[in-house]
Amino acid sequence: MSTSTEQKEVGSVYQVNGNAYPIDANSDDFTVSITPSSSKELVEREGSDYLTEERGQLERTEVVVRDSRANAKGLREEDALLENGSQSIDSDDISSNPSRAADSLKETSFSIGLQVVFPFLLAGFGTVAAGMVLDIVQHWSVFKEVTEVFILVPALLGLKGNLEMTLASRLSTAANIGQMDSAAEQWTMITGNLALIQVQATVVGFLASVAAVVFGWIPEGHFQLEHALLLCASSMATAFIASLILGVIMVGVIIGSRKIGINPDNVATPIAASLGDLITLALLSGISWGLYIQLKAHPYINPLVCAFFVVLAPLWIIISKKNPATREVLYSGWEPVIIAMTISSVGGLILDKTVSDPNFAGIAVFTPVINGVGGNLVAVQASRISTYLHLSAVPGATPGDMHKTCPSPCRTFCSPDLNSRSSRVLFLLVVPGHLVFLYIINSMQGGHTTLTPIFIAFYMMAALLQVLILLYVADWMIHWMWGRGMDPDNFSIPYLTALGDLLGTGFLALSFHILWLIGDRDADVGD
Repeated sequence: MSTSTEQKEVGSVYQVNGNAYPIDANSDDFTVSITPSSSKELVEREGSDYLTEERGQLERTEVVVRDSRANAKGLREEDALLENGSQSIDSDDISSNPSRAADSLKETSFSIGLQVVFPFLLAGFGTVAAGMVLDIVQHWSVFKEVTEVFILVPALLGLKGNLEMTLASRLSTAANIGQMDSAAEQWTMITGNLALIQVQATVVGFLASVAAVVFGWIPEGHFQLEHALLLCASSMATAFIASLILGVIMVGVIIGSRKIGINPDNVATPIAASLGDLITLALLSGISWGLYIQLKAHPYINPLVCAFFVVLAPLWIIISKKNPATREVLYSGWEPVIIAMTISSVGGLILDKTVSDPNFAGIAVFTPVINGVGGNLVAVQASRISTYLHLSAVPGATPGDMHKTCPSPCRTFCSPDLNSRSSRVLFLLVVPGHLVFLYIINSMQGGHTTLTPIFIAFYMMAALLQVLILLYVADWMIHWMWGRGMDPDNFSIPYLTALGDLLGTGFLALSFHILWLIGDRDADVGD
């Protein structure tokens, strides 16, 4: 049986069982009118050989569909925020075709660069300050006697990628899709996420100290319990305090950026890094030095510090479990954090062995800079791609323009789409950014290295290669995770920043060795 329907198109339509019905979308509450197209209804009864024709008055059924005002408001604010007022998207069209939300993001290269460059420079100044601090403290007694502290440096500085940048990316996405519009939503999201990073910081701090002990014990072949307890107490205390301070700063940055109409994805992660390296390294140096001078007089202090942070952990677990968004991460978000910490620790081992050689002591001041710049840029790109995908679909669903295989470098850097445009902007920031940071280091007479043209050339090659690899891996990794139902906000940035630490430290150490071999010793490399 079939019936013919004549439908006059009036505005938007509502699809029901393959049929289109007109709707009035001028208000939040709209009406869908479903009217039979014929007065004749054929009824087939089981076991009967006849048809009955019934005539009656036209029946009219009105179905009231109430559109959520909160969702409509969130979409409107999301459009204004992400497109900087340049686009307007009809919420009904987004509901019927979500991919149009992502397609409508029309940020220009200039607007992306303008929003990114100032937080990027601010973050770079923070890494320069961290490099200056590391250049000074490498001569302290605790760094000379307990050299495994150097292994902790990339692992704990990497916490900004493992925890704070992941927090910033999570909150930025939540803010952009309207999940932090009300005060109650903000409070729930903030408390749950801050408690979560305290749990993660405690665990990662402990595991980082274990990795430092193991990596220090394997080459030397001897184990000292008092040094192990010192590393454990220093690492846990540094991770806990730094994560608490930076977490509060991130919350303020994201809420403030929304109020002034700036995309949090462009500013939150660089600002997390701007103070992250400096605060973390200052805390690690100060705490380890303080515990070291008390090591012989009061040996019980280190175990008490470790026990204190372990006792607090159940409290943070209880708080984070109350928030559905953080409960999932609490159960499933450990793998990337732990693996990233291990990768960063390998970079720390490279730093430890390089700095321990007097010929390459000059590497200390540049390591936080090159690692920080690479991590900051790839974190911005990762956060942007994640938000782009969240606007198009849900994890596991494949947007129409999403590549299903490993992307080609040309697609990552040369295509006209939004993510490729942002990758070009971020890559072009590498050289001018590093030139500014090197100039500052040289002006402040930091480090043990004269900035000759050949040194700058090798340094820039290392930095460009690091960021090029990171941006390409980010494009592949985030889409790969998305296609397997994993939220990139929770998984991608720890891996990417840890890889940035490993590549940055490795390329920089290789550059110093090459410079030494080709006879650049007159430039005071490592002197």
